[in-house]
Amino acid sequence: MLHGSCLCGGIRYEIDGELADALNCHCSMCRKAHGSAFRSRARVRAADFRVTSGEELLTFYESSPGTHRGFCRVCGSPMVSKFDAYPAVLGLPLGALDDDPGVRPQLHVYVASKAPWFTITDDLPQFAERPPAPAGAAGSAPSPARPPKSSG
Repeated sequence: MLHGSCLCGGIRYEIDGELADALNCHCSMCRKAHGSAFRSRARVRAADFRVTSGEELLTFYESSPGTHRGFCRVCGSPMVSKFDAYPAVLGLPLGALDDDPGVRPQLHVYVASKAPWFTITDDLPQFAERPPAPAGAAGSAPSPARPPKSSG
């Protein structure tokens, strides 16, 4: 069981399941939403995520069509992202976790949009946008960093 909370402690949550697909997103929306050079996040099944206190403080902003970023309305801490097209999946900022998530970011995405003042110094793979989905992943949920682009 993992636990997380916002800066003021008003929102608390628990996760009874595995985190997956941890990465560092450098897109401008993640940078602005987190006030940092990038957002470290993982994917979690919505069924495994439960707000244990302060649900009334959790406010959502639709940062792009179908993507809703949840944050604490008191302290502003980013808490979770929801996706209209993939309701069974949530994006989880790793910085709000109170426990070791047991996963580490495995890649950097949207580095074409990275902050010009930040240099990536690790050896993780870097992608200008999103990496292609692995073979056989058709129909799987998108990277919570950003939903897939519509074709057309």
